[in-house]
Amino acid sequence: MTERSVRWGILATGGIAASFTADLVDLPDAEVVAVASRTQAAADAFADRFGIARAYGAWESLARDEDVDVVYVATPHAAHRAAAGLCLEAGRNVLCEKAFTLNAREARELVALARERGSFLMEAMWMYCNPLVRRLKALVDDGAVGDVRTVQADFGLAGPFPPSHRLRDPAQGGGALLDLGVYPVSFAHLLLGEPSDVTARAVLSEEGVDLQTGALLAWESGALASVHCSIVSGTATSASVTGSAGRIDVPGGFFFPDRFVLHRDGRDPEEFTADPADGPRAGLKHEAREVMRALRAGETESPLVPLEGTLAVMRTLDAVRDRVGVRYPGEADPAAELVPA
Repeated sequence: MTERSVRWGILATGGIAASFTADLVDLPDAEVVAVASRTQAAADAFADRFGIARAYGAWESLARDEDVDVVYVATPHAAHRAAAGLCLEAGRNVLCEKAFTLNAREARELVALARERGSFLMEAMWMYCNPLVRRLKALVDDGAVGDVRTVQADFGLAGPFPPSHRLRDPAQGGGALLDLGVYPVSFAHLLLGEPSDVTARAVLSEEGVDLQTGALLAWESGALASVHCSIVSGTATSASVTGSAGRIDVPGGFFFPDRFVLHRDGRDPEEFTADPADGPRAGLKHEAREVMRALRAGETESPLVPLEGTLAVMRTLDAVRDRVGVRYPGEADPAAELVPA
């Protein structure tokens, strides 16, 4: 793999799969060789759109394709455990969309399976691979704002989404938290690690999913994070981190920012901007490059998106759902690893 293109398989054919594949085909060291869907027609249409050689009407066929180095799993998150697990069982490396799974138990199972097989596994948290987000984290880690006191982040879509939409469907893991809230929660985790305490409130739909959720995360250090997500209101998607000696503001699109501003006591504000070559979704390319770098290095996980961090985020999401009363059909009690109330 060190001297040739990394061969990708795409599992699912929805919007995020199309966005990721469009970025992959622009990378000179990546080759998309196969795609799979639940139906042959959907796989054929996707293959025709992107010039992919092999189209499968069953996930199992892609999982067994030994010409595939790594599979990108882009199903709705309720199917991540089954889809990623199928690929790992067959010996494939996997990049799996977020939210990584429905709950921490499923996430633990995938991580254990990957480690047992010696396969690469990574959550597709493209925000963590974004160069400007990495710069922000480095500044915070280096003490640019002093000791972190507060983090704020929000992500909301105005909708409205009908009850038939996947975001309203409990069977597909619907609701704001797993689809959108995973970004603010992951942003807080990136800067502070796993919280020691979680409180939350939500407005639930008639179907039993969260239409909007607010959570307050707390750490033993005294730091607090306020995170919010919604599928009934379009928010600014802004973020900030405030410390004992300054503040960083990300004015919008915090998970793929084009700029942020560092305010330090006694100094003029400093603006940091993205490379002009990075388009609005260039983070997908950064994510793909990180996967391919790790595979070529023989690594089974990425230091940018470590598996223990993914597990910690899933535990926090479980804790939020426990506090607001959201549970999905057929789901066992997710409370086994919850952050204490």
